[in-house]
Amino acid sequence: MHATFGLLFIMVSLWVFVEVLNANDGNVARVRTLCGTIAALMWLAYLLGGYWYVTSYAPEKALILKGPWPFAHNLLMETKEHVVLIIVLLATFLPILASNDFRHNKGVRSLMLWTTGLMVLMGVSMEGAGAIISMGAKVALLAN
Repeated sequence: MHATFGLLFIMVSLWVFVEVLNANDGNVARVRTLCGTIAALMWLAYLLGGYWYVTSYAPEKALILKGPWPFAHNLLMETKEHVVLIIVLLATFLPILASNDFRHNKGVRSLMLWTTGLMVLMGVSMEGAGAIISMGAKVALLAN
């Protein structure tokens, strides 16, 4: 569920990026709703990932650290643990931005584009890092 909500977060963030590029009277309500959806999806991914990390990751972590790819935890998981906080803040900030008149205010529109663009790029990076961490556990199992 953690990865699924993360992927949905990325897809909806990209959708909002395109909608804001083409801001008009017809899509303001949709953009505002989608921005709330982005925040909800990110919080769900964050809470589910945190729950899994606290309750289930310790054995996998030990396996990864003893295997041939310890960087999967030492570099990637440690990075994910810190970068996720930035993404949560950006996702929470986005509905506040969307409550402004982004159609006519170029500064707000620009900030929304930068925010959603960063969220997409960081989200894709997080998904990739998660895949490598998972592969680190598989490689460790194969090595034993």
